[in-house]
Amino acid sequence: MVTDIIDVVVEFAIARKAIWDVLVEPQTYPRLFAGIGACDQLDANDEHPTLNLRVGGEGLEIRMLQVQLRIGREGDSFELHCPAHGSFATVKLRETGGMTRVYVTYFKAARVHPLLEQLPNQSVVAWTMAGLKRVEDLIHGAPTSVLVNGEDSPMKLQAGVAKRMVMSGVVRTFRPDVGLKQLGSLAKWGFSMAGGYAAAAAHSPQQAAIIDDRFTSSFEQLHSRSNALAGALTALGFGGTTIGLLCRNHTGMVECMVAAGKAGADAVLLNTGLPARQIEEIVQRHSLSALFVDSEFEQLVRYLPAALPRFTTDEPPYPIPGRSTLEDLIAMRRPPEKKPPRAGRLIVLTSGTSGTPKGAKRPHPKGFGTVAALLSRIPFTTGEIMYVPSPLFHTWGLAALQISTAIRATVVLGDRFDAEDCLRRIAEHRVTALIVVPVMVNRILDLPKHVRDRYDLSSLRVVASCGAPIAGATVLGFLEAFGDVLYNIYGSTEVSWASIADPADLRMSPTTAGRPPLGTRLGVLGPDRRPLPVGLTGRIFVGNHMLFDGYTDATPPDEADGMLDTGDIGYLDASGKLFVAGRDDEMIISGGENVFPRAVEEALSHLPQVSEVAVVGVPDHEFGQRLAAFVVKRPGSGLDSEMIRNYIRHRVSRFSVPRDVTFLDALPRNATGKILKRTLVVPT
Repeated sequence: MVTDIIDVVVEFAIARKAIWDVLVEPQTYPRLFAGIGACDQLDANDEHPTLNLRVGGEGLEIRMLQVQLRIGREGDSFELHCPAHGSFATVKLRETGGMTRVYVTYFKAARVHPLLEQLPNQSVVAWTMAGLKRVEDLIHGAPTSVLVNGEDSPMKLQAGVAKRMVMSGVVRTFRPDVGLKQLGSLAKWGFSMAGGYAAAAAHSPQQAAIIDDRFTSSFEQLHSRSNALAGALTALGFGGTTIGLLCRNHTGMVECMVAAGKAGADAVLLNTGLPARQIEEIVQRHSLSALFVDSEFEQLVRYLPAALPRFTTDEPPYPIPGRSTLEDLIAMRRPPEKKPPRAGRLIVLTSGTSGTPKGAKRPHPKGFGTVAALLSRIPFTTGEIMYVPSPLFHTWGLAALQISTAIRATVVLGDRFDAEDCLRRIAEHRVTALIVVPVMVNRILDLPKHVRDRYDLSSLRVVASCGAPIAGATVLGFLEAFGDVLYNIYGSTEVSWASIADPADLRMSPTTAGRPPLGTRLGVLGPDRRPLPVGLTGRIFVGNHMLFDGYTDATPPDEADGMLDTGDIGYLDASGKLFVAGRDDEMIISGGENVFPRAVEEALSHLPQVSEVAVVGVPDHEFGQRLAAFVVKRPGSGLDSEMIRNYIRHRVSRFSVPRDVTFLDALPRNATGKILKRTLVVPT
């Protein structure tokens, strides 16, 4: 057990002021000292700033500590007081001949966490010195913000992949003949969706592959029907061309994607929320040879050139004159090519939240490494019952579908999302894994408790969210309501995945984007494309074997040392967790200060009166730019603009106070749930 008083002394060849400026900044502690997961400044009427720290981690109990930052003499000394526990730390700085000595004294340290009752003094000393060493690295600019999970060692990576494949049951089989059929399917079609479904059909032909609102397809049925559809595509001259899919989530869309791959055709996955004008642009830009469309979207494609062949992918309530359906094509019973010259690729459109959507060519998974990457951070297993309301035209919905073939999961598809209906499906199908985008997490959590309690959700082990940040308040609320099932995936159409936060990460640091999965390299780089120190904010770059194959219609993002620029700004903390501050193009400069809207959004999300919030930068005559907040209030709340400004003034900084506050009934979103910030306009 640690003693009541512990002294630590460290000396650095650094000016005292440089160290002082870092140590009196509250965000230094969660960034540079392991075991501190978050730090929020409370709106307290005290002369000393009061900080709320989350401490614990690594399987330890997480505790909340309220700490007062008491400045003594400027540049000389300060104290961190924990009044509730009667403990504190004093920090003194002394500079002599260009060297600065830092003196830290702890009093009653054992009271702040039960772990300390079991540790020797040297553990506290070592923890302090490690944190101060990161302070030194930050001041000197040490290139420490790079994380590698297996990518630097081929042997380590292969061992990790093999371990995940065995643990998940992907490669387990007790019949050599079945194993040979699986390998034969992969040899023919590769590690694509076509190969995945063919291999699953060889292993478990009668197992349900897809369940949608109309019927259930086994792996064998889906493999057979997609073979027939691929043969029809080839016979009609669409093999080796580019086709378009405008569909909601249902079996027909999956059959089209698989058949296109077998026919060697590229498939452009069109966002169902696009207007007719943008669909026309995409048809022309990609020179689509055919379009496969759900009947409800007929009005969007009505004025496309009459020469463009169109096929109906669902079962319309009434026949469309002169229009063939998927069933008509499958009924042709044309055999597919033995093997096309090249496998067809899937082209996913970027979200288009900042402009026209770009076409991104998705690569085929390269062996079991793609599956192992996600399995290294999310505990998917074979035989999973996976509900996917996230759109299949979205990178995350598509990735989940691709992974489902490798683990032979039964995928439940829903063509529209409703929060209560989602819970009903989970209970009805005994769903074990739910694949969502963040707005769906919000909608589920917004359901009244008595509504949630109607459904048996005990089968649910994984809720995997990707596509946008989740507010820290929402993360904690969801974990409290549903247990440790939430996983937050950070990635993009261009880099696939970058990092994954598991429930332990999220309980410790609710706003974290997590850690890189197996086979992933992640770096936070400065303007010179060199790594920054841990804790310092810079551009996030990612490298893995699933980086996209380029845009079909735009210049690719910047590259550095084999990693792609995500376009996001963030930092790594002392524990190896990534935090995303926001998009590079969202940062504003107000009065000479760099300000990120997400910090304000996070702070406002903790207000119980706030349901949703978006913050954007707008031009300002005096400061160059200023922030504007758009808020959706919960029913019956008495929140007003001045209350919001005062709250931010005490929680973030004066430069982050939104001058404009607009209350809306709902925030504008695209079909994947992302907020369309470019459409938000400050009232004049």
